[in-house]
Amino acid sequence: MRQLAQAVEMSVAAIYHHFPDKNALYLEAVRFAFSYKEQVFAQVWESDCTAEEKLHGFIRSLIDVMLEDRDFHRLMQREILEADPERMELLAQGVFKEQFCLLMDLAAELAPEQDAHLLAASVIGLAKYYIEYQPLLKNFPGWKPEYDEPGVIAAHITELLLAGLKTKAA
Repeated sequence: MRQLAQAVEMSVAAIYHHFPDKNALYLEAVRFAFSYKEQVFAQVWESDCTAEEKLHGFIRSLIDVMLEDRDFHRLMQREILEADPERMELLAQGVFKEQFCLLMDLAAELAPEQDAHLLAASVIGLAKYYIEYQPLLKNFPGWKPEYDEPGVIAAHITELLLAGLKTKAA
């Protein structure tokens, strides 16, 4: 906190006036970094389209957000790798809960017979996998330049999920 106070030319007491501890400061910084991203997702949730189209819109938005803000994406990767229980709870409850709940609602609408939590986690996992492994995937046989296009990947993940859900329902 002293280093931060020095960097922003404030007293330590002034920082503690606004943030009771390091975790509160950290959570607010992450919340701030995520705030503009929530607006992107809000457009998806508020759109007047089918559940399938919302799924595609969410996946596309998630991919775009991760590609556009690599620093934020790396920060989240680091936090997940460290897996500090207190930080994980802060992030889940204080930053990402609303988006995850909306995704679970969509999952329940698309596949009421499936576990909404697991389906929502799978949607996020598929998108994150592509972004994290993109540099490696380019070196595997069969890779095509269009696989770098977020729209192509979002369409593939959406089709894959929807086909799997239809197969499971049948």
